[in-house]
Amino acid sequence: MTVFVDHLVLAASSLDTGIAHVEQLTGVEAVLGGAHPGLGTHNALVALGDDVYLEIIAPDPEQAEPAGGRPFGVHPDTTVDLVSFAVRPGADTTIDEVVAGSRSRGHDPGPIAAMSRHRPDGVELRWRLTMPPGAGGDLGIPFVIDWGNTPSPASTSPGGCQLLELRVAHPDAERIGAVHASLGLSVPVEEAARPSMEAVLTSPRGQVVLGGSAG
Repeated sequence: MTVFVDHLVLAASSLDTGIAHVEQLTGVEAVLGGAHPGLGTHNALVALGDDVYLEIIAPDPEQAEPAGGRPFGVHPDTTVDLVSFAVRPGADTTIDEVVAGSRSRGHDPGPIAAMSRHRPDGVELRWRLTMPPGAGGDLGIPFVIDWGNTPSPASTSPGGCQLLELRVAHPDAERIGAVHASLGLSVPVEEAARPSMEAVLTSPRGQVVLGGSAG
């Protein structure tokens, strides 16, 4: 079983703030993705390759904050930060098989939920995923997503950037590495004083690093 990085998640206090940050860093302006009904968030997207992308996620002013909080703990005072990433099943594999295999190897990615959103042009996107973490989620542990027959958002997002490398550092690197192994994921994990992630990208402004940390 093998999984692949599907997208990176960059949290921001607002979409305008997140879009401006990414454009200043890379020279590419993200396109609006859509709202996540019931979750209190909306997003904007930049392709990082043919089938991998960056999701900028922020509080949606059109929605009330959910009782359980927004995904990734985003709020109006959120600092722009790389907060998580998603992996997708390889060809001829389903999210159900990935989750079952990971559980058999000691890591439970959580329950699988079906979700959808509408793009600004009205097209509905549907996917299934293990629910992303809220505030305090363990940085460096990905969630799993399966787009099924829906094309990857990378195919309709602005290009110009490529993901070269994703790096994770954590005080308990062995545990995080074991979680990655349970999913069939190959992402370097280094020992460090506090959790962090870095994504190395090529962009119209050269090679850049998008980062995030916790703790």
